[in-house]
Amino acid sequence: MAQLASYYVPGLYVEDHSIDVPLDWRGLEPALLAMGLTMRAGAFPAPVPGAPESIKLFYRVVCAPEHVSDDLPLLVYFQGGPGGACPRPLSPTSDGWIAEAVKHYRVILPDQRGVGRSSRVSGRTMAELGERAEAAGADPVRSQADFLKRFLAPSIVRDFEYLRLTQFGGRPWTTLGQSYGGFITLSYLSSYPTGIKAAFTCGGIPHVPASAAEVYARTFPRMVAKTKAYYDRYPGDVERVAAVANMVEAGNIVLPDGSPLTVERLQLLGSDFGMKPSFERMHWLFDTAFEDGDGTLGTTEPRLSDAFLMGVLDRTTTRANPLYWTLQEFIYADGTCAPIGWAAAVEKAGRPEFDGNARPLMFTGEACFPWMFEQMPELAPFGAGVNLLMEDIEFDPVYNPARLAANEVPLHAAVYFDDMYVDSGLQLDTLSRAGNAHPWVTNEFEHDGLHGDTVFRHLYEAARDAGHLG
Repeated sequence: MAQLASYYVPGLYVEDHSIDVPLDWRGLEPALLAMGLTMRAGAFPAPVPGAPESIKLFYRVVCAPEHVSDDLPLLVYFQGGPGGACPRPLSPTSDGWIAEAVKHYRVILPDQRGVGRSSRVSGRTMAELGERAEAAGADPVRSQADFLKRFLAPSIVRDFEYLRLTQFGGRPWTTLGQSYGGFITLSYLSSYPTGIKAAFTCGGIPHVPASAAEVYARTFPRMVAKTKAYYDRYPGDVERVAAVANMVEAGNIVLPDGSPLTVERLQLLGSDFGMKPSFERMHWLFDTAFEDGDGTLGTTEPRLSDAFLMGVLDRTTTRANPLYWTLQEFIYADGTCAPIGWAAAVEKAGRPEFDGNARPLMFTGEACFPWMFEQMPELAPFGAGVNLLMEDIEFDPVYNPARLAANEVPLHAAVYFDDMYVDSGLQLDTLSRAGNAHPWVTNEFEHDGLHGDTVFRHLYEAARDAGHLG
């Protein structure tokens, strides 16, 4: 393996690794490339002007210190997102599932392409790509859009299959997919099912066929219910949130990074409402909203505190993971499809309760909007490319419904009944048409249930007791 370092964190032995993978997998197969065959099959895809031919894929391997020399089965973790890096464990219990997993597995934590330590994609990356493309006489925006297409599930799956074949001797591994990691799981099962021994997913079964419009038609009503539940728990916050929104609506308020604080950005705070204890986090944020006196909303004109403004920035910036909002709607683009067309913005526009002037103020959820690529400096360099992608109709195929229907790989799925982000009804519909699927439906957890130790243990024991891990 291309090992960079090895060390211990409390309770874990860790190895850092990195390999090269193609930026563009079109016409290439991981198995053939693993044998050194670099010729592309079929119509040779036009290179993306200004883009590199290969990128770095970084991954960690962790295990319990007592198992360093043991021949353990492999568990690979597919992080949520899009644009999420794998956990950086502080100990086995800092991400609770790891403590249980290292009892049974050697755990592989890859940073998906474009994030973490895998050839990061940032605003700087996009700007420099555009400059190189323009210097080569190409359309810089088209190059940026085509480059971003290479960071979706079909490319991620091929990275991981190539990793399995070249660095782990081709041994089938068990997969654990959290949120978007479940989308990656079904894409993997659609393309390379022999690479997977068993698959676990947590709040991450996509609807097949995919439709962004269908997703947002279901999630926006859920955000109304979530917002009302928040206000029911903390009724005093109705007035506090409204007062802040009124001040923001008046304009001329900026966040610490210099970007404007708008009502739309204030609404974005609801993205957290699917993760416990989100209502408490929101309540304590607005508890420090006002600068003067004891922070009580009084009769004098209030001023927003620096602490509140920093809190809003911290909770809404994606400077650390800009692909999260950039690719948010394109995870629903599968092969030849209708234009995505800013599906969340269209849905929001048809719901007057989400108007910025409506009171009580409704919060939005996991949804991206055009204004983000104008107002948020970390996303502005992505804006032109994203706008172009919103009208595209050709993407790489993601899922193979026939192969999923004939699937023989045990698929154990935790479906959170009240999941705010990935609709449980749509998850169960997909699972009803997938072979060897074993859903576990629970309302005990929200979308982040995996971060404790209970969910992974339940899935592992269910698969073990059914003989699916032998």
